[in-house]
Amino acid sequence: MSTTTSFLIRKGELATTRLHTATGQPLADGQVRVRIDSFALTSNNITYAAFGDAMSYWQFFPSTEEGWGSIPVWGFASVVQSLHPGVAVGERLYGYWPMSSGAVLSPDRLSPGRFTDAAAHRAELPAVYNQYFRCNADPLYTADTEDEQALLRPLFITSWLIDDFMADNDFFGANTMLLSSASSKTAYGTAFQLHQRKGIEVIGLTSPANVAFCESLGCYHRVLTYDAIDSIAAATPCAYVDFAGNAGLRTAIHTRFSNLKYSCSIGGTHVEQLAAKGAGKDLAGPRATLFFAPAQIKKRTAEWGADEFGRRMVAAWHHFLATVTDAKNPWLRAEHHHGGEAVQAAYAQVLAGKGDPRVGHVLSLYKQPGGL
Repeated sequence: MSTTTSFLIRKGELATTRLHTATGQPLADGQVRVRIDSFALTSNNITYAAFGDAMSYWQFFPSTEEGWGSIPVWGFASVVQSLHPGVAVGERLYGYWPMSSGAVLSPDRLSPGRFTDAAAHRAELPAVYNQYFRCNADPLYTADTEDEQALLRPLFITSWLIDDFMADNDFFGANTMLLSSASSKTAYGTAFQLHQRKGIEVIGLTSPANVAFCESLGCYHRVLTYDAIDSIAAATPCAYVDFAGNAGLRTAIHTRFSNLKYSCSIGGTHVEQLAAKGAGKDLAGPRATLFFAPAQIKKRTAEWGADEFGRRMVAAWHHFLATVTDAKNPWLRAEHHHGGEAVQAAYAQVLAGKGDPRVGHVLSLYKQPGGL
């Protein structure tokens, strides 16, 4: 019987981790077993852990170990065993996985391009996370860009939706967009989209170490350090998109800008400052809200239809991917980490918010034949 190695995080103590190996259970009729070949680890996944209880992220892949959880990640897997007539052994899938070497799915609502995991415990969770894309018929898939897809695809879809949400609301009357954690992948994906909007200035806020990187991308009209927001006129009609989760910065922005039109939080790349204080009622100006991508997906799918929604998103993705992978100025370089110890080290680095913003971490717990 095969074994599965999982990387677990203690809930509420995100720096405490362990590796857990379990024997795989026999499949039931209609199930498939996959080998998780590779997955990305970004600050987005740290957000999943930070909001693990509040937004049910721990519930996607519940751990049998009390008090421990598995962070969901995006990546690629191969079907190694199938008791489902519609899913063949060897099929390649893109989707939402545990940080593990393998997983079991219950495919349902199959189409040539995708299926849904019908596992009972996922029934009440957002449907967008329960879909698995079949690579041989996925319009976003290209075989030579799997690393970039794992690292950027789920983040860019959020970026694309933030831009669409802002435009859908006429930018709430703002002409300037302030984006914190400007070197993060979701932020620069958002900036890439916003930069294409006429009449909108996109200002990236970042740490001194990441200013040059952000400027090199060409998608920010201006890049400022966090302590330089006073160089922006206080009366500027602006909207704040918070990718950092830094309560002190949020308070400073709400205090500084008398014409702040809108404020939303996307996640928390500054985990140590993901505080309730500064998150709500005592702030000056508009109430800070949490942007929830599935709500905008639902709205646009109803308005445009699923086919048109998909067409627009695919076109935007391929435009973005071509820019990111441009050999003259690549925005991203994948760094691979194989095995339990390497995964633990990469997780610690991402959790600490350290490292080169141009590097993306691609991990695997699958023990390759002949490998360590």
